[in-house]
Amino acid sequence: MQRPSIDAQLDALSAGAVELIGRDELAAKLEESARAQRPLVVKLGADPSAPDLHIGHAVVLRKLRQFQDLGHQVVFLIGDFTGRIGDPTQRQDVRRQLTSAEVAANARTYRDQVFRILDPAKTRLEFNSTWLAPLTFADVIELAAHQTVARMLEREDFKLRFKDNRPIYIHEFFYPLMQGYDSVALKADVELGGTDQRFNLLTARELMRDLGLMPEVVLLMPLLVGLDGHQKMSKSLGNQIGLLDPPAMMFGKAMSVPDETVPEYLRLATDLGPDRVEALLSRHGRGELGARDLKEEMALALVRCCHGEAAATMARDEFRRVFRDHEAPSDLASIRVAEPTRLIDLLVSLKAASSLTEARRLVGQGAVSLDGERLSGAESIGPDTVGVLRVGKRRFWRIG
Repeated sequence: MQRPSIDAQLDALSAGAVELIGRDELAAKLEESARAQRPLVVKLGADPSAPDLHIGHAVVLRKLRQFQDLGHQVVFLIGDFTGRIGDPTQRQDVRRQLTSAEVAANARTYRDQVFRILDPAKTRLEFNSTWLAPLTFADVIELAAHQTVARMLEREDFKLRFKDNRPIYIHEFFYPLMQGYDSVALKADVELGGTDQRFNLLTARELMRDLGLMPEVVLLMPLLVGLDGHQKMSKSLGNQIGLLDPPAMMFGKAMSVPDETVPEYLRLATDLGPDRVEALLSRHGRGELGARDLKEEMALALVRCCHGEAAATMARDEFRRVFRDHEAPSDLASIRVAEPTRLIDLLVSLKAASSLTEARRLVGQGAVSLDGERLSGAESIGPDTVGVLRVGKRRFWRIG
């Protein structure tokens, strides 16, 4: 494969990044890679603290795919050992330690998810228990000697906890050292991460240098804002679009993001090239493309990447049918009510509301209808009731 010039590669690989630490080093590594016909080892680590990845992770995964397309070797590292401690980054308190069984169960789901974006033929899957579990206590002491407590307390999260007299446990100090040791074990040339991983990745550079290795280059990518438009995308905050979300759900979630975040999603979370993205934004700026149409382009690209062109088109057409043409979804869940039941009780039993209070609130807001007619809450749903029950914008059931 004829690779672009070194300058062109640097420009492409750094595009969209917040920070590239070691640009000159990366240029030298790329030149040596071309000369020796040896692909660079490009690392991304992920602790299996939850079973599902989301499109916020896809921001970094897409950058990894760029390295693959240039002929380099990606190592997707599953932190099955570090995951038992948990990354203290941006934590105001100690993270609950996962059991080995929980970590293993979560890790099993990662393979299929990352290969929605990465090329399996150019990806090595590794588990850091391979080299971390065999370390002796003497090895751990030697590793700890490469870091000071003062340096650890420079971390913003630790600094705030120390200032507020909230506990910092010794095992949390080992997390960045273990993550750094991963890079030593893999002899990583480049490591990618979100901006929240800056401290951990710089620790890896320092550790590699201390141990006589060429330090890895660090490429920091921006954190994608979640569906709320304010906080970073996170499963724990419930503001995520999962890589395994069904096409219709993924499309619907994408269409719910605030209008002002659409340019960020287009640039960071889709596989549309920079020229295509800027052309869409330019048309939108000139009034040739409405906000809804721009958002549809973004949602279509997201679903296409994870599920393919046909699924994306079907998801778009279904969304239009339900939300533009106000028709019921084509794949409604059907229910039968055996005996007369208060509407608010039915909403709770369907998990459309978490409580009777919430059910009354939904009805009071006019969010509950039967065949398009708003319900007052006084209705009783029984065996003779037939129609499509709608709750809010996205929840439907066929009754009868």
